[in-house]
Amino acid sequence: MSSIRLPKLLSRKARRTENTGTMSVLEHLAELRSRMIKAAVAILIGSIIAYFLYSPMLNFFTQPYCHVSGKGACSLYVTGPLDGFALRIKISGYGGMFIASPVILWQLWRFITPGLHSKEKRYAVPFVLASMLLFASGAMVAYLIFPHALSFLQSAGGSQLRQIYTPSSYLNLIVLLMVAFGLSFEFPVVLVALEIAGVVTPQKLAAYRRWAIVIIFAVAAIGIPSSDPFSLFAMAIPLIIFYELAIIVGRLVLRRRKTEQLAA
Repeated sequence: MSSIRLPKLLSRKARRTENTGTMSVLEHLAELRSRMIKAAVAILIGSIIAYFLYSPMLNFFTQPYCHVSGKGACSLYVTGPLDGFALRIKISGYGGMFIASPVILWQLWRFITPGLHSKEKRYAVPFVLASMLLFASGAMVAYLIFPHALSFLQSAGGSQLRQIYTPSSYLNLIVLLMVAFGLSFEFPVVLVALEIAGVVTPQKLAAYRRWAIVIIFAVAAIGIPSSDPFSLFAMAIPLIIFYELAIIVGRLVLRRRKTEQLAA
């Protein structure tokens, strides 16, 4: 009987916390479960849609390889009877996460908002839109520079080697590179969020600018799956620009908040 009443009790408490801004540990766990279920359902629906878009998605991923090797020499080779089906499932999963990304980001933000003040919750839409735009921009940058990275990797082994790729090895590399760039391009969103939360200040970020540049290059060199110089600079240079933009945006947001507080 108690197990039946618990979700109703938690839902009432969750509605109550919309106004109070406080939640207990049990309520946080219930909220997290609800958000994860909704995100999982969105990924499942997106994966079903992506399953029927398999051919154009595969063509999209193989275009950089075809650009480097030539239209007639960019085939991927499977070594087992189940490899083709496994590849389709994998691409469907990647596509499902991409299609469901707006829902995932929204659920993440809705999970965070109970701990924020009412004025801070107005950043929900800009947060989701900026996160989507930056992730897509990072993934596209990785996609555009991947032919240069692939050419570097092919030439590194010498002319005596002939490249024959399996779908798994090739797809893992390009997807990991796109995800790495997409996540790294979320850097300014994280910095601005930390500035809004008061964890760091624009003044501190400006003071540690030189160290930040060194750390950005070090993290980019370690985190890039392809380990090529093209990807290194293509990731590090935008991150340095994003760092400066985050300082500017943080100053504007905090200045506006201070003006509103004085007006109130």
